[in-house]
Amino acid sequence: MLAIMLKRALALCYRVYYLSYKIDGPKMMQASKHDSSDDIAFQLLSAAKKAGADDADVLVAEGVSTNVEVRNATLELAERSEGIDLGLRVFLGKKQAIVSGSDGRPETIAAMAERAIAMAKEAPDDPYCGLAQPEDFAKDWDIAAYDLYDSSEEPDADHLQREACKLEAAALECKGIEQTSNASASYSKGAVFLVTSNGFSGSYRRTSHGLSCVAIAGTGLGMERDYDYDDRIHGRDLRPAEEIGRRAAERALSRLNPEKPRSGVFPVLFDERVASSLIGHLINAVNGASVARGSSWLRNHLNQQVLPASLSLVEDPTRPRTGGSRPFDAEGLPKRPRHIVKDGILQGWTLDLSSARKLGMASTGNAARSAGSLPSPQVGNVTLGGGAKTRAELLSDMGTGLLVTSMIGSTINPNTGDYSRGAAGHWVENGEIVSAVSECTIAGNLKDMLLRMIAGNDAQVHLSRRVPSVLIEGMRIAGQ
Repeated sequence: MLAIMLKRALALCYRVYYLSYKIDGPKMMQASKHDSSDDIAFQLLSAAKKAGADDADVLVAEGVSTNVEVRNATLELAERSEGIDLGLRVFLGKKQAIVSGSDGRPETIAAMAERAIAMAKEAPDDPYCGLAQPEDFAKDWDIAAYDLYDSSEEPDADHLQREACKLEAAALECKGIEQTSNASASYSKGAVFLVTSNGFSGSYRRTSHGLSCVAIAGTGLGMERDYDYDDRIHGRDLRPAEEIGRRAAERALSRLNPEKPRSGVFPVLFDERVASSLIGHLINAVNGASVARGSSWLRNHLNQQVLPASLSLVEDPTRPRTGGSRPFDAEGLPKRPRHIVKDGILQGWTLDLSSARKLGMASTGNAARSAGSLPSPQVGNVTLGGGAKTRAELLSDMGTGLLVTSMIGSTINPNTGDYSRGAAGHWVENGEIVSAVSECTIAGNLKDMLLRMIAGNDAQVHLSRRVPSVLIEGMRIAGQ
């Protein structure tokens, strides 16, 4: 029955979006020019109350993005998009429903409210749904301290094309690189506005500048590719395009003539580029929604050791100029720094209001949502701290083993933590890289792997997930 309800709700949700955009697109653009995001949000809120909602909240997200790609020094792709997404969630007692659209005209706003109420009437009761209490809402934040918006002039397509050409030229200057599969420059800016029927309203803006290059080395069946990129809130923080293109080329060249490593139990060093995936598995396991469902391999490990005592994992959503920073979550609750793991001990779950209520706890202010989805727990900026060794020292310590620089596929059992992934990188003998490797599998159990982790000190401080290279002893490698 629930599956039928969900299918019906999704069909209604997409119907609102499709009809308003497909039939009335030109009028939509005219309306969006005259009504600001906060105006449209309050209009939606008023329409929902008028249609019979007990409570409601509205999320409005608008944005502009430009992306340019080049090949052989000529323009291959230029894209620009502008849009606005509207999300209305309504409550009827303990029933809830959500609709989304991209049309700010009054008649469409009224239709969205009516459809949301109709959907809520058909929905099953959810004893854990509902808005936050007004006294718990975020208040008096200083958005300037987050420094999430670059107020300098927006780069035009010509500027982006020149930067993309620099990426490609730098890669092609490296002997052995004959082509790139991607050299691109991008820019985006957007704003989020959230309002609830019981008194919260807040907004923030964000910009993003990006450069990316994928270089190809070798010919025929011996081709290998690798990449480098940079993404920053402020354009002046970007690394030079020439450096990014050259680094992509060097990485691709280092992967030529790979071999299969020998099978056995060896230490594995996860390069900084891929080490964050390991911490991502831990973050997924402490997600309150998974814990409440009983589908987390850490569900019985609260206040127990999950990392070495020297390591801590901290979430800090207040870091300036960082992609995962914001003053409030998708339910209007304040975002604050917190320890996920402290001195190796798991401190708590990542919770939104619904998962917190299911577990009899308080939300950690980690709700996230898009215009068309219900809130769910999500972690933003995290830092794995406590590592002291350089990457070179970790290589020396591992002796003989595998340095992983890329991974493909994934077999992770969310209930047991059993781990298996395809990997490629370099074989290491006596602390020195001796050859490229590919077509191998690394396996273990995440509970054991994380407890044996030795962290480095080479995390990139501007990333939302600051995770250094990580050495794990005694992993199973399946190669030749």
